[in-house]
Amino acid sequence: MIPLSSQQNAIVLTERGLTIAGTRITIYDIMDYLTAQYPPHFISSMLCLTDEQLQAALSYIEAHRPEVEAEYQTVLTEAETLQKYWEAKNGPLLARIATIPPKPGTEAIRAKLQASKALLESKA
Repeated sequence: MIPLSSQQNAIVLTERGLTIAGTRITIYDIMDYLTAQYPPHFISSMLCLTDEQLQAALSYIEAHRPEVEAEYQTVLTEAETLQKYWEAKNGPLLARIATIPPKPGTEAIRAKLQASKALLESKA
């Protein structure tokens, strides 16, 4: 685990991992956005962080980059393992849900959602 210095009171170690003090936002949440190359102002907006909180997190990541990246890879691996487990466990239920026809009167909203999804996929 990464050592926490006394001057880095903005980053605390919780059961969730390295967390921004006073929030449920982990350093690994920040890493998700950094890996996707989002700008800092977008990250702070999406996670409802102050500029000081985000700067503390970015400074911590930079000061401990090798350790943070190693832990981040561990977090990603664990998340992927959990996702595969739940997909396998819920596969039959999801297949059954997929066969249920949509409720009458939801055609317009479903078409709008499909159009939005198609637009997002075309940008990716």
